[in-house]
Amino acid sequence: MFNAKPLANPDRPILALTLGDPAGVGPEITVKALRHAAIYDVCRPLVIGDRRMLARAAEWVGVAPLKIQTVAHPAEGRYQPDEVTLLDLANAAPDACPIGQISAAAGKAAVEYVFAACDLALAANVDAIVTAPLNKAAMNLAGFHYAGHTELLAERTHAGKISMLLVGPKLRVVHVSTHVSLEEAIRRVTPERVGEVIDLAYRSCQALGIPEPRIAVAGLNPHAGEGGLFGRQEETGIVPAVQAARARGLNVSDPQPPDTVFLRAIKGEFDIVVAMYHDQGHIPMKLLAFDDGVNVSMGLPIIRTSVDHGTAFDIAGKGIAREDSLLAAITVAIQMVAARHA
Repeated sequence: MFNAKPLANPDRPILALTLGDPAGVGPEITVKALRHAAIYDVCRPLVIGDRRMLARAAEWVGVAPLKIQTVAHPAEGRYQPDEVTLLDLANAAPDACPIGQISAAAGKAAVEYVFAACDLALAANVDAIVTAPLNKAAMNLAGFHYAGHTELLAERTHAGKISMLLVGPKLRVVHVSTHVSLEEAIRRVTPERVGEVIDLAYRSCQALGIPEPRIAVAGLNPHAGEGGLFGRQEETGIVPAVQAARARGLNVSDPQPPDTVFLRAIKGEFDIVVAMYHDQGHIPMKLLAFDDGVNVSMGLPIIRTSVDHGTAFDIAGKGIAREDSLLAAITVAIQMVAARHA
């Protein structure tokens, strides 16, 4: 059930919801999410996609015919529970985007949805963007050579240093590195990069309405190096960053053993954990919040949240994909808009 709290500001924010790869589960979870009438009490959801993909997905989830209002600009939307407000890019012919299959046509359409939503956010025509999953192989097949949404949006917005924030009901994690090899991830554990991500962790919590966050920093090695016995990256790359952050007035832990720091965080000792690499942060998050985890791109000039799952080609078109993560991403986007206004 959607349970975002009403905003103090009576003006509901406009959220641009991208359909993701039209051959995946994005269209059907979008249709399912927008069946929750309570969404419209707290935001104005604008779908960026293709009318034909929405209609196809509506049949799969049993809500056809779907009532759709097509608009040319976000300000034209009615945003009411009995219809979907759509900015129709008309770029995904059904026969060119076979369900559950990688295709250049679907990859191109998915990227164009994100570009359109991003440009609307940069122009302040929408308050935030919420993205359904795209498929990296399809995106690259279409000629867009990005590792994912975050890198695409960083280039589009000319952002500087960015990082991935994962948000679950009980855990928040931000990463020093994500989509790189483990060998490269180790090289990136430097005082400069760890310090940047500690600052991002601080700003991430503030963006979520936590004014003075307690930041835990995970070690890289077993037992956080055990005083150099199992590796020296803690001493050379992490501790200097922690000391510098404390000098700036931040509440930051020493490097903590990675096998216990996440448990301590979910028990309430910390507000956020700085993970050193992709799997270190993703494994506990996926274990705890596989269905309702949220991915946030921090460091962008716009607010962007996303589902924390992929295109799920294996179940696409069956009408069984769950909308929980998309609802959670909408909730987090609303929280971030409210915190920014405050």
